[in-house]
Amino acid sequence: MEVSDAKRLRELEAENRKLKRLLGEAELDKAALKELVEGKW
Repeated sequence: MEVSDAKRLRELEAENRKLKRLLGEAELDKAALKELVEGKW
């Protein structure tokens, strides 16, 4: 693995962490809206 490959890997891993966090937040929003619609609040 070359230095440029390692740098790109780190960039992709950082982007993956960001996307996973965004997905988690979206899932929380979705769950909260579902409970709101079902009248649990």
